[in-house]
Amino acid sequence: MIKGRVDIISLGCSKNLVDSERLMARFKKAGFAVFNDAEKVRGEIVVINTCGFIGDAKEESVNTILEVSAMKKRRLVGRVFVMGCLSERYRKELQQEIPEVDGWYGKFDWNGILDCCTEKNSLCGEWERELITPKHYAYLKIAEGCDRSCSYCAIPLIVGKYKSRMLEDVLDEARQLAQKGVRELELIAQDLTYYGLDLTHKNMLPELVEKISEIDGIRWIRLHYAYPTHFPYDLLKVMRENPKVCPYLDVALQHCSNHILGLMRRNIDKQQTIEFVKRLRSEVPGIGLRTTLMVGHPGETEEDFNELVDFVRKMRFERMGAFAYSEEEGTYSALHYKNDVSDYEKQRRLSMLMEVQQSISEEVNRARIGTMTDVLIDREEDDWFVGRTGWDSPEVDCEVFVEKAEGIETGEIYKTEITDASEFELFGRIIR
Repeated sequence: MIKGRVDIISLGCSKNLVDSERLMARFKKAGFAVFNDAEKVRGEIVVINTCGFIGDAKEESVNTILEVSAMKKRRLVGRVFVMGCLSERYRKELQQEIPEVDGWYGKFDWNGILDCCTEKNSLCGEWERELITPKHYAYLKIAEGCDRSCSYCAIPLIVGKYKSRMLEDVLDEARQLAQKGVRELELIAQDLTYYGLDLTHKNMLPELVEKISEIDGIRWIRLHYAYPTHFPYDLLKVMRENPKVCPYLDVALQHCSNHILGLMRRNIDKQQTIEFVKRLRSEVPGIGLRTTLMVGHPGETEEDFNELVDFVRKMRFERMGAFAYSEEEGTYSALHYKNDVSDYEKQRRLSMLMEVQQSISEEVNRARIGTMTDVLIDREEDDWFVGRTGWDSPEVDCEVFVEKAEGIETGEIYKTEITDASEFELFGRIIR
């Protein structure tokens, strides 16, 4: 192990990543060398920020804790601390099962790790961060928790009721990030579209987005994790008219069958969902929609699934992800429904749905060949510069492989001609 070194392993979603970045800033101000590379863990302190959303994520978190605990036994690392959603929900059980861990912290008390590791007051601002992302983009968390009551979701059980951050607090952080060189902000929350309702009884997301766009240095603003019910349609005018707001919306629809939407307690039906998608595309021409769908929810019949496949074919989402239902204890589904779709059938349906989307994605991408678009360059590789369009979020969406040319810099936006495409990649050359 290396004295004075802290390794932070961040698992799960971008909201977790923001908390990891906040902890890294505090350790750095306390005089530690801070690293975020799960493949090269060697610190006298290791912190694992866990995810507890679905079965696969929980398994990854537990396996990571066990692997690092085994490293501790071999004296390859020093003290081990665990934080995040998994620890928030299962702290007592995990303490008994994995006694090698030196301290367990949840979703909101992770700052206490500093008290165990140093007597120095780090004097960090509450939202001061050491970015894990490339320096030109960052995630901006505007709220915690969720007030929705979806049958399958354990998030409200883990993080509690929705709590918006004060608008000026969010703007202060956005200004600080811009001063550090951030050019693209990814706005995130469990439910962006609820922002402000707990503070003022009105939706404040359109106002927030407009005010962020006024900050010098911010070039792109991208919106993640919207909810279709009670959507703030004033936001669409902002998206349509403000050139800094990417023509992109990440909105989880989950399903289309009235039968399953009812069982999921989504408070929306199929026709309303279709009208919602049509309105988004009508009011924001050229918008790129990313959605997430679920297969295998209790009660999902073959007819329900076929209806979902047909829905995907007709809606032709520009970007789409899907996952199989995972029973989470304490949720409405776990308490009231029988988990009656086999694991084999869930995976069959998931594979089939993603095959359909793969074909759509290729057709959507190939239709862009010959068009011009802005591309933000994220990194340089041996033969290419690699970036993203306004339709594409980091990590989850398509990348653009741009022919190398003199004078191109990462973190800058260039007008690019799309020359070729595949299912999940675009190729292009910068036009001077």
